[in-house]
Amino acid sequence: MSWNIVFYIVPYIISCVISCSIAFYAWKRAHVPGALFFGVVAFGEAFATFGFIFELINPTLEGKLFWDKLQWFGGIPLTTALPLFAMQYLDYKPRQQKWFATLLAVVPTLFILVLVTDDLHHLIYINPHLIAGEPFAILNYSFTDIIWNYARYGSIIIFGCLALLLRKAIRPHEIYRSQIAVVIFGMIIPLIGTVLTLLGVRFEPHRDISPMTYAIGNLVVAWGLFRYRLFDIVPIARDRVVENLTDPVLVVDIQNRIVDMNAMALARVGKTAAEVIGKPTSEIYNTWPDLVKKFEQNQNRKTEIKTESHGKNFDFEISISPLYNHSGLLIGRVLVVRDITERVRLADDLKRLNGELEERVRQRTADLDQAYDTTLQGWAKALELRDKETEGHSRRVTEMTIALAKAIDLSDEDLVHIRRGALLHDIGKMAIPDEILRKEGNLTAAEKAIVAQHPTAAYELLSPIPYLEKALEIPYCHHEHWDGMGYPRQLKGEQIPLSARIFTIVDVWDALQSDRPYRKAWPKEKTVEYMQEQSGILFDPRLVPIFINLLEQDKI
Repeated sequence: MSWNIVFYIVPYIISCVISCSIAFYAWKRAHVPGALFFGVVAFGEAFATFGFIFELINPTLEGKLFWDKLQWFGGIPLTTALPLFAMQYLDYKPRQQKWFATLLAVVPTLFILVLVTDDLHHLIYINPHLIAGEPFAILNYSFTDIIWNYARYGSIIIFGCLALLLRKAIRPHEIYRSQIAVVIFGMIIPLIGTVLTLLGVRFEPHRDISPMTYAIGNLVVAWGLFRYRLFDIVPIARDRVVENLTDPVLVVDIQNRIVDMNAMALARVGKTAAEVIGKPTSEIYNTWPDLVKKFEQNQNRKTEIKTESHGKNFDFEISISPLYNHSGLLIGRVLVVRDITERVRLADDLKRLNGELEERVRQRTADLDQAYDTTLQGWAKALELRDKETEGHSRRVTEMTIALAKAIDLSDEDLVHIRRGALLHDIGKMAIPDEILRKEGNLTAAEKAIVAQHPTAAYELLSPIPYLEKALEIPYCHHEHWDGMGYPRQLKGEQIPLSARIFTIVDVWDALQSDRPYRKAWPKEKTVEYMQEQSGILFDPRLVPIFINLLEQDKI
């Protein structure tokens, strides 16, 4: 095969490949309405082009007639599958779909029967002959009445499909007009090629220019597949989605006249489309004046309104989207109106219920806090009953500790834990035997070691209780010293929790200011002097001046 021949048939090969690709693309999306039938049409065009290529390169009359007949088979989908594609793609449903599909197959079937039996009657091919040419000989024959009539029938079918598509494309609200336009042009171009062939118009030596028009038409469709997502989102989406929405949808022009309404919107006003299209919204929604005011707003927004009609209160959520033309001029608005009356009522009930629950929780929390504090006070009182020399000590140190904590601006939450810790600061002494705890004389070294274990005993007693986790700082650490010489863990400086550092100052002060069996209470001046001496040794040096200042102001 010469390069001249290869160069000549390459465009037809490309046309065949394009048609096959489109057929495969549509077949992969067979679940989309119309895609499968469009794929059949594209495959038919590929088949016809394939036959045309072999007709070109076959040198004999018999061979060219054989491949020419196969081309007729490739054109059958244009009169059968194409109408079915158009109706599915646009969601037109004949009452008797199966009978309609069968009827479409009648004429093509009869034509094929005449075609395959042409050797008996010669109603298709009259005087077939070859005309010498370069690079191929050309098959030529006269078009008979059967061919002309079949062409007229095919043209009527295709024009009918075009009319369906065009009718859909010119609808005012049609947002898929570009998709439909691509399909229309993809159909018109091959139709023009067929008509020109029948009229004897040629742009190249061969009789049939349809394969080239198939290629051009399919290039348009291929562009549309990627540009407008054909068979991904189809035009019937508007009718199947918008019409079936449970929310009213309206389209109004800049004069606030209704252009389109879905079924739910019509049902809400109790009117038909003919009764509302072209009418102002103020007339159709005259019982909803607050709603009409929102309809007249141009901005893109979502808003909620309350309105009253016929003695009933309603809540609506309105989504407003402006519509602009290609020049950027406002031409109307799309409004989606959602009745949220029930939702708002439920939300109000839920808010009220939440308020009641929060109040109950607050009350229950207060009751629990009171129960906790009462329990802690009971524990502290029980300890004082065991240790007569510290009677009233827990109450006094708790009050002073809170006063000092407030002076350094600790939070209310911290004060709660400090109060509990102060009440329980000596709870560990519950583990000390009575003979040691109530001993009037000096303690031995061994007895002092037992007493020194009461912070650890407090930790073991209280640590399993979650709500006392932060309060435990004072019972566990109130005998730690700033210089690290305290017990039980010899913590130093800021290693000691702040609450324990605060309490240590108050605890020592109250102990020195109280009578004991082994000594009398110290005078205030002596105690203040001692506190200052121990600043930086026993006590946090930053807290001692604050404590003494409170003493001087009689705030403790």
